[in-house]
Amino acid sequence: MGWRRATPADVAPRDAAERDPVEAAIAATPRVNHLPKGQQQYADLDRALPIGYGQTNSQPTTVRAMLRALRVRPGMRVLDVGSGSGWTTVLLARLVGETGRVVGVERIAELVADGAHAVQASVRQATADVLGVPAEAPFDRILVSAQSHAVPRQLVEQLTEDGLMVVPVDGQLLRVDARGREEQLGSYVFVPLVTDDDPAWD
Repeated sequence: MGWRRATPADVAPRDAAERDPVEAAIAATPRVNHLPKGQQQYADLDRALPIGYGQTNSQPTTVRAMLRALRVRPGMRVLDVGSGSGWTTVLLARLVGETGRVVGVERIAELVADGAHAVQASVRQATADVLGVPAEAPFDRILVSAQSHAVPRQLVEQLTEDGLMVVPVDGQLLRVDARGREEQLGSYVFVPLVTDDDPAWD
């Protein structure tokens, strides 16, 4: 199956980017800067790209959908689970602005070292058999860029009372609130969500 390059219809005009915080964040954060050298030539393809260690940099249209579904606002505290290349972490940092804070969590040490470099964001290595960062909870928003087989309750418990989480579960992208109520957002494919010591985390 071939993959198409972005066409003018896929690219928001400048005035749209100014009106849409997600488009503005993406325009200010080139994907190419978060890809290995061998993949940078494919940065404008609308597909997931390998970044090593069995992980991927997500498809741009998927990233857009997830960020819009998350409804991030300036000043929020956001947790980015499975931060990978750091692209989504920096995008989130742009959305929360100078008054917000983003914490990225990644289980692969080599990717942590290459992770986000933004004043409002930090990336750290995940603790074995722990999802998220319970010690720093609660978070207003949680973005999960890896697929689970059930809604991860450990992460739901790290939300504020009016918090939201966007997470792929068994091929469906879900928006979940702090009460565990779920809204289906469409079908997507992601790498699996695991912990180092025990994948049966739920």
